[in-house]
Amino acid sequence: MNIDELCINTIRFLAVDAVQKARSGHPGMPMGDAAMAYVLWHKFLKHNPRNPRWFNRDRFVLSAGHGSMLLYSLLYLTGYPLTLNDIKNFRQWGSRTPGHPEHDPEVGVETTTGPLGQGFATGVGMAIAERYLSEYFNRRGFPVIDYNIYAICSDGDLMEGVSSEAASLAGHLGLGKIVYLYSDNKITIEGSTDLAFTEDVEKRFLAYGWHVQKVDGNDLKAIARAIRAAKREKKKPSLIIARTHIAFGSPNKQDTPESHGAPLGDEEVKLTKENLGWPNRRFYVPKKALAQMRRAVQKGKEEEKKWNAMMKRYKRAYPELYKKFVEFTEGILPEGWDRELPVFTESDGPIATRSASGKVLNALAERVENLIGGSADLAPSNNTYLKKYPDFGVKKRGRNLHFGVREHAMGAALNGMALNGGVIPYGGTFLIFSDYMRPSIRLAAMMGQHVVYVFTHDSIGLGEDGPTHQPVEQLSSLRLIPNFTEIRPADANEAREAWIMALKHRGGPVALILTRQKVPVIDRRKYASEKGIHRGAYILADSEGTPEIILIASGSEVHLALEAYETLKAKGVKARVVNMASFRLFQQQSTAYQNRVLPPEVTKRLAIEAGATLCWYRYVGPEGDVIGVDRFGASAPYKVIFEKYGFTVDNVLKRALKLIG
Repeated sequence: MNIDELCINTIRFLAVDAVQKARSGHPGMPMGDAAMAYVLWHKFLKHNPRNPRWFNRDRFVLSAGHGSMLLYSLLYLTGYPLTLNDIKNFRQWGSRTPGHPEHDPEVGVETTTGPLGQGFATGVGMAIAERYLSEYFNRRGFPVIDYNIYAICSDGDLMEGVSSEAASLAGHLGLGKIVYLYSDNKITIEGSTDLAFTEDVEKRFLAYGWHVQKVDGNDLKAIARAIRAAKREKKKPSLIIARTHIAFGSPNKQDTPESHGAPLGDEEVKLTKENLGWPNRRFYVPKKALAQMRRAVQKGKEEEKKWNAMMKRYKRAYPELYKKFVEFTEGILPEGWDRELPVFTESDGPIATRSASGKVLNALAERVENLIGGSADLAPSNNTYLKKYPDFGVKKRGRNLHFGVREHAMGAALNGMALNGGVIPYGGTFLIFSDYMRPSIRLAAMMGQHVVYVFTHDSIGLGEDGPTHQPVEQLSSLRLIPNFTEIRPADANEAREAWIMALKHRGGPVALILTRQKVPVIDRRKYASEKGIHRGAYILADSEGTPEIILIASGSEVHLALEAYETLKAKGVKARVVNMASFRLFQQQSTAYQNRVLPPEVTKRLAIEAGATLCWYRYVGPEGDVIGVDRFGASAPYKVIFEKYGFTVDNVLKRALKLIG
């Protein structure tokens, strides 16, 4: 057995043994893809196992995340801080080797995958970030940013709609740094792919504008030639279609669906090892194979050392650019980034928070040069276009991304941009279409990525477009996502503060929930400062002493609460208005602060929000009430809809007075 075959079988059987010990997992894909993964990692992947965060490394995405043991085997063998004990603890509580890869940059796991298609589309975002950064920083003789985005994807990945959206976008943008290996093993859980997948993948990707090659997935020389050719192709993303065999080497389970998602079984493991000339020992790692794979450590050190030496010269030649590079890659906002942002007054008249957001975003973009993004074909409505900057992919350093009508791909690409590092990505669409993005949003929250969503047309207040476009349950459902921060500003100045919070925030995505309709600018001489929004909820208006009733609202409905408050005050009722702009941020405040805003002894509470009511009962309690929307919207001018749905001062007063008896 030659050294290449020895390494490939080591990768295979680490996966087989880990799945067998766990009594669960997916052995077939790692067995079938080990050969092409070995070629990629041993001969082409630029990485430093001793510094997994080295910025100029190639990114590797295992889009077929069910085959996670393939990735863990590669990471362990090439010298990342993942041990053989970690391999043995595959799928166990607290292990670093979970059932599907979970973002862990310390051990080289670039992104969370498992939901098929997500890795494919995330890699497209990484390539977008790589291009923007290379255009920003690279100078003649200084290829500061120069790396490829590699992935291994499966039949299932290519069936998912998100990968179709992303492939179309990548081909349109000509993202030549993408090199994807497609494991064409022709097997799914239910049987042959012929059951549901008979398209010509080669022609499909050629039509998308990709560079496509076909190889035998076990022909090491052919795989190497294909990767070299893909790297030479600079103007198109590349797909290498590799004919592989699931559970390669298993006498009874190769090319069968049984090997996809279940252990081979002790007897079949024994037979497979015999068939491939492997000792019948669990977690056997030949010294020669380990030495061969661990060459990646020295090679990676040398690659990074060479790059570091270039960066020292770059720092001398381009000190200001170098300073920017540090800012971008370390997530440092430049000095004065939040100064001189738009300030809105009552004399400006009513302004939609989406419009105010657009003004603030454009002001921020002048100072925060790595703020880059766009919209899913709704930039004029979302106000997400950066007016002083060119379009991405048309001119160098373009910052306006046209994602097209591809919300799901946009969401995944934003994740990839954030994971890549160096940029702060944002993406806009109508709040209702966050439903198309939900899997990507969930992963952003799971991975704690700094992604900003601009969700406009936030309620039935969008009016005539009707119930298909009017969100009802969307905001409440987004609030249920762990580690997800929503901010629904009440006026233009709060929209400014929301952007400031979004850029400062770390450890998870932030969504700005914005109106289509115009809303008044709140008189802050009379009511509390907009800075209160930074704590999620704050007392906007109050009466002396303990209030008899608390009106709680978010967004445009805050103005209803204020009008009702003034009337109640005139009637001698002690009322308080709480602006609940963000559940998540309010939940993060101290108990003492929460109790100051919502005193436990004040049980008469009325929440007002033009959306589903269920989430509000945690704040109004059993003696409170909610004015909301628990049915679909309607097509009519928004003022008519608000009246018909009870969003009037009269109805707020009626419900408030009923509560206090």
